[in-house]
Amino acid sequence: MERGPAIFAGVVFALFGGALLVWTGTRLRRGEPVAHGVNRVASATLAGVAGTLALALGGYCLTRL
Repeated sequence: MERGPAIFAGVVFALFGGALLVWTGTRLRRGEPVAHGVNRVASATLAGVAGTLALALGGYCLTRL
């Protein structure tokens, strides 16, 4: 009965984490800021950590089926 919500949550977290990492990498490669008005290194680090955590959480949800 709880498979559906676990699959949904896992896919959402994985898509969000992957998209955030791709977006952050693209912004950094182009030399554009990740967040306006914030230190470039700090914003890239925070976005990278958040994307990695979201991917890990998505993987965790999908392996608990």
